[in-house]
Amino acid sequence: MVTVDRRRSLRRAGIALAAATSLGILAAGAPATAAPTAAPPGASVTTGRPAPAAPSTSTGTGGAVSSVDAEASRIGLEVLRDGGNAADAAVATAAALGVTEPYSAGIGGGGYFVYFDAATGEVTTLDGRETAPVGMGPNAFINPATGTPYPFATAVSSGLSVGVPGTLATWETALDRFGTDSLREALQPAIVLANRGFTVDQTFRQQTLDNAARFSQFSDTAALFLPGGDAPQVGSTFKNHDLAQTMKLIAQRGTDVFYDGPLAAEMADVAQHPRLAPDATIAPPSGFLTADDLAEYEVLEQAPTHVEYHGLDVYGMAPSSSGGTTVGESLNILEDFALSPDALPQSLHLYLEATAHAFADRNRYVGDPAFVDVPTETLLSQEFADSRACLIDPAQARPKPVAPGDLAATGCEPAAAVASADQGVSTTHLSVVDQWGNAVAYTLTIEQTGGSGMTVPGRGFLLNNELTDFNFVPAFPGDPNTVEPGKRPRSSMSPTIVVDGDDVRYVVGSPGGATIITTVVQVLLNRLDLGMTLPEAVAAPRASQRNAATTPAESAFIAAYADDLAPFGHVLAPVQGTNPSPLAAEIGAVAAIEVDQGGLITAVAEPVRRGGGTALVVEPAN
Repeated sequence: MVTVDRRRSLRRAGIALAAATSLGILAAGAPATAAPTAAPPGASVTTGRPAPAAPSTSTGTGGAVSSVDAEASRIGLEVLRDGGNAADAAVATAAALGVTEPYSAGIGGGGYFVYFDAATGEVTTLDGRETAPVGMGPNAFINPATGTPYPFATAVSSGLSVGVPGTLATWETALDRFGTDSLREALQPAIVLANRGFTVDQTFRQQTLDNAARFSQFSDTAALFLPGGDAPQVGSTFKNHDLAQTMKLIAQRGTDVFYDGPLAAEMADVAQHPRLAPDATIAPPSGFLTADDLAEYEVLEQAPTHVEYHGLDVYGMAPSSSGGTTVGESLNILEDFALSPDALPQSLHLYLEATAHAFADRNRYVGDPAFVDVPTETLLSQEFADSRACLIDPAQARPKPVAPGDLAATGCEPAAAVASADQGVSTTHLSVVDQWGNAVAYTLTIEQTGGSGMTVPGRGFLLNNELTDFNFVPAFPGDPNTVEPGKRPRSSMSPTIVVDGDDVRYVVGSPGGATIITTVVQVLLNRLDLGMTLPEAVAAPRASQRNAATTPAESAFIAAYADDLAPFGHVLAPVQGTNPSPLAAEIGAVAAIEVDQGGLITAVAEPVRRGGGTALVVEPAN
């Protein structure tokens, strides 16, 4: 593992300042000498040309971008068209998602970046996960007045939940390691987009309504996202001038202004002293974040997880994420069975059993490897998967929760059972392939939809609530996911790249909290085993078995497969979110790309979930 120092040399900072000044990218309050011209609504942000339709599937050549948002995908595509590579396009797309998907992503959060270098065949990952402040001890989530853990909802909307953000450092590191653009260049389209605004759709309005009660508790958040006391109307234009000014400041002065400058002090102050509305009815606990925590933040460069599935190399994110190990173990278990569209009910049964067993091991063994001994090699070994597969009855589901595997055992004897664990449901994902065959799978988040609910005053972005991914109290002796100073909470984000020989074949990822893992597994199962095309694999109804007595499933999955799975002993239940929003009935929001052996690219985003995504290629077929 390599620690990547985020801080910049003075020489390079001077070059960035000069370049930023030449483009008129100025700090807040400075006169603009060459400010970019805003594109009209519905036009390309970087060229001003009329924007094309926003397809969920595109085929062609020359590179591709897939994300949940049309504006973000178009920005990434234009980077590719202008000669940028996959890393350049991924960072520009992610910056735009921070504008149009502010409740799921942005510079107040973190994420995981997986990069495939076509020239070398090497896959590298960047761990930009948030960290616990150094002053945060193991009893941080215990209410001193009661001696019991804070309610989850209380902890979410508080400074207590705010971890040290890693997203901006991830962008900078990704561009330094893999890109050709500067961070200043990558931020420019998002700055224009934030100033120009984007058209509010039903998903954005619904997400705002779902969070209106808690957003109204924080004065700065209410002022930005609840103008006039209501969520922005569908069809209106939502502008975020504060965020544009913040990104201009970062473009001009580099990331030091965020991690070592005034923004660091402001973020710490909000976490320690939440800014409540005059009529607020909550009393959120204060957080531990300090400016020193931000100054010390570092992105970690590390090797990916790796398994082979049907002769393909599947690469994912190693701990602190549980995504790579759990996706990999699930696939290794499934490798022991004959899956087929001709035996669809049994194949789905085996999928549900494989993920249940992999989740048992995830919950027992995976945490931040800087603090706990994570048996990554064992969890990804085919031998261990074989020992888990031998416990699965092809004709009958086992009672849940199943026990985790004994790492030292060679037979089929399980260890003691443990309860399942879960996470928040928001986040966003983007996939990119460029003309040279380089690829990026990048999942980023601020955790819950709306994060902590706290907006940094005058800066236009929400702070994360990632620290609620820790277990508030140990779930069992030796629980690897309890709070420690400087520790990264366990994540389920699963950016995945599948390679065939020397070439990228699939790039896959999704939001969805702990359901991310099962979503990625199910999409790969659908494509590689069940005879579906990639668009069919993404659109197919989903279920998510995470070692619980019942299996949450989308209504379409229940309608299609409940009767077929009942004889196997599976009990399906409608998926539930944290609120009655219709968005809570969905599992995931995939952004994926396939490159066939002839070089034809198929880029796929959700056709319906989360309002539908946008997948674009540089040179469309036909």
